[in-house]
Amino acid sequence: MTNLISFTKGHGTGNDFVLVLDPTGEINITSEQIAKICDRHFGIGADGFIRVIKSEHHPNGQQILAEEPTAIWFMDYYNGDGSVAEMCGNGTRVFARYLTERGIVELKDGETLSIGTRAGVKDLQRNMSGFAVDLGRWKLDGPDVLIHAAAVEIARPGISINVGNPHYVVALASHGELAELQLHEAPKIEPAPALGANVEFVVPAEPMVKDGVGHITMRVFERGVGETLSCGTGICAAALATRHWAGAGAPNIWQVTVPGGTLGVRMFATEDG
Repeated sequence: MTNLISFTKGHGTGNDFVLVLDPTGEINITSEQIAKICDRHFGIGADGFIRVIKSEHHPNGQQILAEEPTAIWFMDYYNGDGSVAEMCGNGTRVFARYLTERGIVELKDGETLSIGTRAGVKDLQRNMSGFAVDLGRWKLDGPDVLIHAAAVEIARPGISINVGNPHYVVALASHGELAELQLHEAPKIEPAPALGANVEFVVPAEPMVKDGVGHITMRVFERGVGETLSCGTGICAAALATRHWAGAGAPNIWQVTVPGGTLGVRMFATEDG
């Protein structure tokens, strides 16, 4: 007997997901099955898989409820290869859109929705352009590394930034170099982090700051997925890294262009904020 599972397909600036509603945690899907579902040739096709489950029915969600009782829903997120991930920035926005469009949660413009993730509670605010997510505190996370990528002759230094999941951000010299970058295979991180990381390649606009807003262009390789059209946490990491490199006087509002579109990032004025 074959069990049928209803699903919804969603995306945030081209970063796409398969969402399955499982409020009480009754559906058992293995990592191998998730990888098959996300396969773009033989499955539905997606960068990631999201199980929409009530926090009380998920082991990590139960811990979330102790911290924030209003975080009723938990985003049980998996990379496209079936591996577990801490969270996904674009995924949280799609998650909020799913809950509100299905009538599961009522949220007016300006109101905030708290959800659970493996990286803790994330707050999303509804506005006229969609949903904005507060990724919380960030940190420079360990020593810099060297990043080897196809079509880049010399390894480049990468700065390590954690925004709930790990990232390395690399500055490239020009938009031409960014366009020629080959991301059909994973960039090599030296030394390699034990759990892997996402890698963002960034080029600032010329001029970088216009009317008090910073502008950069980015491509990203997501661990467990490959190159994606967008990565919400990666976009934030790229903006944070660029502001860090720019030093005092750099803006706290950024526009980041990725192959899937452009997203805005607003950050606190200090790195420990």
